[in-house]
Amino acid sequence: QVQLVESGGGLVQTGDSLILSCAVSGRTFSTVVMGWFRQAPGKEREFVAAIRWSGNSTYYADSVKGRFTISRDNAKNTVYLQMNSLKPEDTAVYYCAASRNMHVGTFPKLYNYWGQGTQVTVSL
Repeated sequence: QVQLVESGGGLVQTGDSLILSCAVSGRTFSTVVMGWFRQAPGKEREFVAAIRWSGNSTYYADSVKGRFTISRDNAKNTVYLQMNSLKPEDTAVYYCAASRNMHVGTFPKLYNYWGQGTQVTVSL
């Protein structure tokens, strides 16, 4: 099994920055791709960003491209999401997810493990 624990959410103002962390434990070697998703009230869970444990490629949703940065620290088994220029529409519960699949997917069903989520609220 793989356990994911997110941290770093909170209440910020428009234009502020926030960094989320996702600590991965357990059978981490079985995971290939790490992703961040978010879900706002009344909306479906949506892809935000993804990265593989190896290589330099990163993937972003158009809505966050240029503002968010996903990164990883392999030694710490931790994935980060740096969020800059936050907007009220970024308000959501943010989830970390891990996939055993080599393909970097944007659909939640492609991910095998999920964290409990961390709330990010951006006020006007």
